[in-house]
Amino acid sequence: MVQTVLFWVLAVAAVGLGFLVFRLDSMARVTFALLGSFLAVAGLVLLVGLGYLGVVILLMMIIEMVVMAVFMIMYMMNPAGLMPMAMFHNKAGSMSIAVGTFVVLSTGILLVDWPQRRGTAPADPTFALGEALMGPQMLTMMTLGVTLFATIVATVVLSTGRGRYDRFGDDLRGPADDPAGGGVGR
Repeated sequence: MVQTVLFWVLAVAAVGLGFLVFRLDSMARVTFALLGSFLAVAGLVLLVGLGYLGVVILLMMIIEMVVMAVFMIMYMMNPAGLMPMAMFHNKAGSMSIAVGTFVVLSTGILLVDWPQRRGTAPADPTFALGEALMGPQMLTMMTLGVTLFATIVATVVLSTGRGRYDRFGDDLRGPADDPAGGGVGR
């Protein structure tokens, strides 16, 4: 009973917050409505027993939306994206497409004959999902992920002409003298 109630609360929250993305009039508010919708979807994924996937969705969406909010505060012409603005161009068209898609998908969910489970659930659904997606290339993809991360870190390290202690000099003592100027040490 608790799972059923939680499912419906999260489902309504996901759809309602997704709908607010089209109704709110500032980038900051839309960002947090979208974040709330994604978090409700992550809760639904966790509810159906896919713990790893649910946590990945939680982490990805939180980080993505926070980065988007930070960039809005840094670069938008209006303060923190709070000034009213339209988030879409064809209001009637986009709303009709969104509502129509929702109705078609909901009708399909309710009217389709769902297949019955054959066999038993795997002992480790995360491993089974990884095996189904990657097959024998799982080790290759894990290695590729670490390699890409190391490449990103190395690129950032090599692209800067100075380190974090350059303003103190070779002996790391004395007053902070920032050679680039405009830093914290002046």
